[in-house]
Amino acid sequence: MLVWLAGRLVSLVATLLAASAVVFLVIEVVPGDPAAYMLGMNASEQTVAALRTELGLDRSGIARYLDWIGGWLQGDFGTSYTYRTPIVDMVAERITVSLPLALLALSLAVALAFPAALFAASRRGGGADAGVMGLTQLGIAVPNFWFAMLLVLLFSIKLRWLPSGGFPGWEAGIGAALTALLLPAIALALPQASILTRVMRSSLIDALGEDYLRTARAKGLSSGAALWGHALRNAMIPVLTIIGLQFSFLLAGAIIIENVFYLPGLGRLVFQAISSRDLVVVESVVMLLVAAVVLVTFLVDVAYAWVDPRLRTR
Repeated sequence: MLVWLAGRLVSLVATLLAASAVVFLVIEVVPGDPAAYMLGMNASEQTVAALRTELGLDRSGIARYLDWIGGWLQGDFGTSYTYRTPIVDMVAERITVSLPLALLALSLAVALAFPAALFAASRRGGGADAGVMGLTQLGIAVPNFWFAMLLVLLFSIKLRWLPSGGFPGWEAGIGAALTALLLPAIALALPQASILTRVMRSSLIDALGEDYLRTARAKGLSSGAALWGHALRNAMIPVLTIIGLQFSFLLAGAIIIENVFYLPGLGRLVFQAISSRDLVVVESVVMLLVAAVVLVTFLVDVAYAWVDPRLRTR
């Protein structure tokens, strides 16, 4: 087990190094000069050159990449070109919105998907199964930002139960903060719940057709006990993959929802940094999100090994 974990950790580090090089190169080839953009069209060449020197943009790409990686290893993400504040402080402030939003959305998706998948799989081929599959198809087809606007129209404007946007901060209380995150979390969760339901239902149906399930039923085990006691655990491997990918998506891909609800999260920070050509912020936040995806993938691999010990030898 220790050898298996060591191999996965080496793979994780190598992936992060490769990803850092790709992210840096992609940002470097983006056309335009951040210094010229910040100073405007009428700025003199001497002023632009002085700002480039101040920001370190006149140094070679390799030197800036090594400084960037060295700073990451020390927990220093650099300084924002636009706001002249440490990026680590900006990320720390914004992640207190994005991370709880992703966790809340994923929790809602799992809470909806598991009972729906179990219900549909236990009644496969019937009307209830077809109804659940129809609802999941609708959930996948409807864009989450459009669904978010419908939620705002219903629960914020018509019923006035929930706020339509903004975030009061955790200092306003957990209740107020979670209330502000509820509608965006629902908008993010429903499409993910639909995907997870379909994957889990298919995995459960495949597991129910295995020989060991037929043997268990032949020995007198009820269909419900066979489903819960044997099929569920063996059907979890593809489900764990989807859950890991969904968390990564919810953390990194909520930029549209964060803009719809005016949430000060990481997605909105990236959008603002791109708009102001604050490339060092874009690099650092994108790399942070890549690191989160790689770490979640690693944890999913560990969960695989826990669910199926045979995978530890691969």
